[in-house]
Amino acid sequence: MKRWVWLAAVGLCMAGSALALDLPQSSAVPGGVALLQVGALQAPEPQVHYQSRRVMVVPGEQHWLALVGIPLSVKPGMQQVEIETADGKRVRKRFQVKAKRYITQRLTITDQSKVTPSAEDMVRIEREQAEIKQTLAAWQPQRVADSLHFLQPVPGPRSSSFGLRRIFNGEPRNPHSGMDIAAPRGAEVVAPAAGVVVRTGDFFFSGNCVFIDHGQGLVTLYAHLDSVDVQVGQQVARGQRIGTVGMSGRATGPHLHWGISLNDARVDPALFLR
Repeated sequence: MKRWVWLAAVGLCMAGSALALDLPQSSAVPGGVALLQVGALQAPEPQVHYQSRRVMVVPGEQHWLALVGIPLSVKPGMQQVEIETADGKRVRKRFQVKAKRYITQRLTITDQSKVTPSAEDMVRIEREQAEIKQTLAAWQPQRVADSLHFLQPVPGPRSSSFGLRRIFNGEPRNPHSGMDIAAPRGAEVVAPAAGVVVRTGDFFFSGNCVFIDHGQGLVTLYAHLDSVDVQVGQQVARGQRIGTVGMSGRATGPHLHWGISLNDARVDPALFLR
């Protein structure tokens, strides 16, 4: 029988530490990011898993830090990560997830087929959802991102925030899994950090999309684009143009839908902005 060691969670809640380490804000809520100390920096880098998903680990000032994406579906209460050290020891570390209330947004879509798709459209949607799921669940060991404080990919106000409980034409739908930024059609969209383009395409709901892998389970999505200016396999630099704002797919007007997936959990992009 494996012997597990339990540790009390230590989160990095001080903004000064996060800024010094160039990390996202710590917010241990559903849809947030928990920053946990998972070993002394003098020791070899450990492997960390949460809900059976590999977690990004980065060097801090004195400790290895795990950046844990928390799914919106997680209930408030105690959660745990599993830490495996270089010598094979396994440690479970608990951390507290606090409650967060997200508001409800009601939207009217003129194209009813985007709210209640036909049987033929559902075949396409299921295929696309499988492709998107595979892309967001990817893991590559190298961390490509040069900074985890991201640029906002397009200037403009947020027209719809992360986590909103959305109702389309009176019908409840899944919570909003990204940030919508209002911008005029044709406005330049840039990569908020360095990465590799791993998928592009025209999707039923999301329209023209670009997916960028920043390494270690951190993948970003850019949806409803008017044009796509990058190709799969292309390396992009921080601030490099990847496309233009549009309203393709299910959209009520021109805007950018920006999503972030961390260890296959959709998290609030606002945590990655300064």
